[in-house]
Amino acid sequence: MLAYIIRRVLWSIPVLLLLAFAIFALMRAIPGGPFDFVGDKSLPKAVVENLERRYHLDWPLGWQFSSYILGDDITGAICRGLNFLPGCDVVGEAARSGNAKGLIRGDLGMAFKLRGRTVNDLVRESFPISFQLGIIAISLSVLIGLPAGVIAALKQNTWIDYLSSFLAVVGLSIPSLVLGPLLIWIFPLTLGRLYPDLFGWIPIATWGAKPPFILGIFPRSLGFEFWAHAILPATALGLAFSASIARLTRASLLQVIREDYIRTARAKGLPERAVVIVHALKNSLIPVITVLGPLLVAVVTGTFVIEQIFGIPGMGKHFVTSIGNRDYPIITGVTMIYATLLVLANLVVDILYAWLDPRIRYH
Repeated sequence: MLAYIIRRVLWSIPVLLLLAFAIFALMRAIPGGPFDFVGDKSLPKAVVENLERRYHLDWPLGWQFSSYILGDDITGAICRGLNFLPGCDVVGEAARSGNAKGLIRGDLGMAFKLRGRTVNDLVRESFPISFQLGIIAISLSVLIGLPAGVIAALKQNTWIDYLSSFLAVVGLSIPSLVLGPLLIWIFPLTLGRLYPDLFGWIPIATWGAKPPFILGIFPRSLGFEFWAHAILPATALGLAFSASIARLTRASLLQVIREDYIRTARAKGLPERAVVIVHALKNSLIPVITVLGPLLVAVVTGTFVIEQIFGIPGMGKHFVTSIGNRDYPIITGVTMIYATLLVLANLVVDILYAWLDPRIRYH
């Protein structure tokens, strides 16, 4: 197992580098640049050239990518040692005055449009909030979807099964960008005004947790203010995901409970609860775990629409703004964080396969 994990981690390195280069090249292939306009006004050509020189945008694409990955010092040393390479006349001396440390040292670069702010600062401030929202939403979806799927499978072709399937279809059909404003209209705006004693405590927007965080992620106090702000956005995110989990759990459990070993367990006189939980449910969770890995990453890194609707200062705000501003470092940094978490989540899913099914072995 250890050899398999090491091999997967090593293989993920070229994948992430290839992804980073693809983002790098595609963003710069789009017409226009990050300094063409400030607000509605265009900058003078001399100012644009100075800004591009400061952020190395006047370098050839390959050397820009080298600076982003390796840092200015290593890139400059390579160019001075191999000064016959194209573009080294531009890079060699300019790299001496650069301050980019490179992705290999955990530096995601300097934001173009936010003066004096690094991408690391933005991630440090916003990622914990997106993480908190994602964990609550995915926990809610599992707590609702898993029992609903199990009950629907055990009560197949009854009114409970039909009601569960109907609610799952409704949950999948209503997107979060519709459900979020609908929840705001129902609870804080309507019920909160009619029944302030019962629903007046639910805020419309913003986030209740304030820094400092434990380990940089978890708030030190999970008080009433935190849960009051989290309930609506987490519900808007979690309901749709719970519907997917419920449908998948039902379909997988229906297939497993018809297997021969389940009939054997019942024939031995095992209690129905033990048959379902110990034998059937565990083996039926493999498809659910497969979906939960990427789903967890997508939710944890922040669902941009929900963060915009509820005014949550997570990663989504910076990512959406950076697209319009052509802020290359923010776009690349957020995408690399998402990709890294996705690789780790898939690795954890593969490890859980071996725990759920002892027949699975990795070499």
